[in-house]
Amino acid sequence: FRVMEAEMTCPLLPITVDKLILHAGRKTLLDNINVHITQPGITAIMGPNGAGKSLFIRCLHGLSQPDSVQISFAGQAIRDSHRLRQSLIFQKPVLLRRTVRQNLEFVRALRPAQKYRDIKAALETVGLSRLAEQPAKQLSGGEQQRLALARALMTCPDILFLDEACANLDPASAAQIEALLLEASKKGQKIILITHDIAQARRLADDLIFMHQGQLCEHSLAKDFFARPESAAARAYLDGKILL
Repeated sequence: FRVMEAEMTCPLLPITVDKLILHAGRKTLLDNINVHITQPGITAIMGPNGAGKSLFIRCLHGLSQPDSVQISFAGQAIRDSHRLRQSLIFQKPVLLRRTVRQNLEFVRALRPAQKYRDIKAALETVGLSRLAEQPAKQLSGGEQQRLALARALMTCPDILFLDEACANLDPASAAQIEALLLEASKKGQKIILITHDIAQARRLADDLIFMHQGQLCEHSLAKDFFARPESAAARAYLDGKILL
């Protein structure tokens, strides 16, 4: 369950988003988002509730259809083959009413032609080997999220999206998830994660996108963002102020 050492860069980079606009009726949910993600490793997306973070990655992953956008991966216009090389983990894991092992076997059966990692090795990596025959719904929150991560990584994605995947987890479980993400990113998988946890973003992020009110306020290296945030909204957010 390891990314090969030679795979040091993500083949779907850079990711270019041009003029992403999304409406719901007369309300603008995403307002002219433009971003060029070239940085390997981990990109964190931050911002207050309602900023449009989840909608943004859902658009990148094809789960939401914007009114207007041009998205390209590695210079190619987005197509279905790109979607098959991505995985998305939600804040609340969506698991089958089957055993831990069967949750992984189902993914393999769903896409038989796709390359997969070994189920036994996947369970060992996320520390769930001893629970392989236990019903997935009986796992703790942290164990369920680790199973969701194992299932996502089973498909060998070039890009892994995470939508608040560590929210509401105990510190030990969050630390395990973070360690797995760092390992994957170091071996070539691109990680794009949404987090409200400033400390987590400091630990993990190589670059950082900050969103507010459906707009992308800034995108910079994480060290630059935390040292010198450019937007007033980002400065207020880092100071712990309430953003409306």
